[in-house]
Amino acid sequence: MERTTRQRLAIRRALERLARPLSPQELHDEARREVAGIGLATVYRTVRALVDEGVAVAVELPGEPPRYELAGATHHHHFRCRACDRVFEVPGCPKGIASLVPAGFELDGHELTLYGRCDRCRAA
Repeated sequence: MERTTRQRLAIRRALERLARPLSPQELHDEARREVAGIGLATVYRTVRALVDEGVAVAVELPGEPPRYELAGATHHHHFRCRACDRVFEVPGCPKGIASLVPAGFELDGHELTLYGRCDRCRAA
């Protein structure tokens, strides 16, 4: 168990506040609102510790470095904005996904990433 520091609390609150998968740089930018002197290396160390403790999980998108979100969310997928590169949670799962499995195969999991432009980028 890691000790609780101002930096650790700021990173945890950033994950809670923004409630979407965040890159280490996004976490750094948000945590600096509370702890101005927080370093990017501290963010990386803290995120690694939060993942090891099961507090956060890595979100792997094809061809991109991992982003992080709080653990414990119900099954969901992700939407990545091509304009601003932010990633958002998409609740639920498409129905009938098992019907896509070839005959004789057994499905034990899946990932789905949607791509497009978020509401903020569409409005700009």
